[in-house]
Amino acid sequence: MASVFQFAHTLAFSPEEAETTLRQIPTLPGVFALYGPRDTDQPYLTRAADLRRRMLRLLAPPDSQSKRLNLREKVARIEYTVTGSEFESLLVLYQSLAAHFGYPEARRRMRLHTPFFLRLTMEHAHPRVYSTNRLSKRNLAQMYGPFPSRAAAERYCDAVLDLFKLRRCYEDLEVSPTHPGCAYGEMKKCMAPCNQSCTADEYRAEAEAVQGFFDSHGQSLLDTIARDRERASSEMEFEQAASLHAHFQRVKAAAALADELVEPLPRLRAVITQPAAKEDSNQTDRAALFLLEGGCLLGPASLSTLGVRAVREQTEVGSSLFAQPLMLQAVPLEGESTTADSPELRAATVIATLEAEATPATDIAMLSDHLSLLRRWYYRPEKQRIGEIFFPNADSKWPIRRVLRGAARMALGEPKAMAETQRDAAAAAKVKILHEGRPDVERVVPVVAKRGRRGKAVLPADVQP
Repeated sequence: MASVFQFAHTLAFSPEEAETTLRQIPTLPGVFALYGPRDTDQPYLTRAADLRRRMLRLLAPPDSQSKRLNLREKVARIEYTVTGSEFESLLVLYQSLAAHFGYPEARRRMRLHTPFFLRLTMEHAHPRVYSTNRLSKRNLAQMYGPFPSRAAAERYCDAVLDLFKLRRCYEDLEVSPTHPGCAYGEMKKCMAPCNQSCTADEYRAEAEAVQGFFDSHGQSLLDTIARDRERASSEMEFEQAASLHAHFQRVKAAAALADELVEPLPRLRAVITQPAAKEDSNQTDRAALFLLEGGCLLGPASLSTLGVRAVREQTEVGSSLFAQPLMLQAVPLEGESTTADSPELRAATVIATLEAEATPATDIAMLSDHLSLLRRWYYRPEKQRIGEIFFPNADSKWPIRRVLRGAARMALGEPKAMAETQRDAAAAAKVKILHEGRPDVERVVPVVAKRGRRGKAVLPADVQP
């Protein structure tokens, strides 16, 4: 069974005081559970875009002519949690379902399926790469993913294997000089360890090169080719340099088939920003942070964006320099600390708190379900995906300022359109003039505004916007 889950709010319910009880429930999105009078009764669990409206539909006086589900006489207790986004609602619903019914039932109700990964069998004498959606504790470090689908995983696998000479066969090799080999060996696309065309050390080096490609998203091979290309160019071997450049483009195209999310599972780390729950109208400057650690999701943790200048305040300037939120730092008084309440310190503290709660994944079922929820959100089209994700830098440190800007966008919303200035109106004003001698031809001439004594643009009276 899953760990204990507890909703944020609990209300007693009775049909006689239903109107008073339901009036206490906010008209906000969230997850709720309806419990019967006995402990053995299974709760009714679901999420809703409007908690009060959904509960009114279930707990209102029944209509004899309606076939709609009505639980008014069967509910003794209401529990609910307000959420700020669909991502948070799905995670809370999964946690509550797993706590009440177990992982298999939660997975069935939410239609969760383990994502596909690429597995590199480095523990074998002759390693190979293949796509799979089966997780095991001892092989998590060799699982690269998640991918949006099996087709995407196999497409990336084939593109990488075209760059190397690792075997693609599925059989347990029995190395023998009389082994017939396969078509890939004939096409020089495999080192053919089956018939001893290469030594064990040579094949192991090739497998380690593939592992390095996966670990670095292709950068290990790209750097090698770039160095060889520069050397060939400096030695004026231009044909070889052109060939290396073409190979560089092929490697780059193959690496682009894997998203930034594709990592070995133990190294799968990210911070996800989402809109925060709006229970308190006074805390409109807050965003919700989630931590992805080793494939498991933790959170939400509330992050205040106080001190991050609002985007909507900067659009009036009309400059592209203000396209992102700006961190403001207060001028300290004499003897005060300059970082006592800085936005960067708050963000680092919130992330550190989430990291302290993270534990290594021990339950493969929970890990699989969290990865399924992550894939469902991450691989949506950008216009439909609410929230942002931030990966660690090359030195494994978090990009705190980028996380803060992403949190500010969640709390403050997208930038508003810049207000139209008088200069823009003057540039858009046009007058149609008939071509002299040809009444059937018109020519469009822009009006140049005159400058007043104070330098302001003044349009003619007949073309005022």
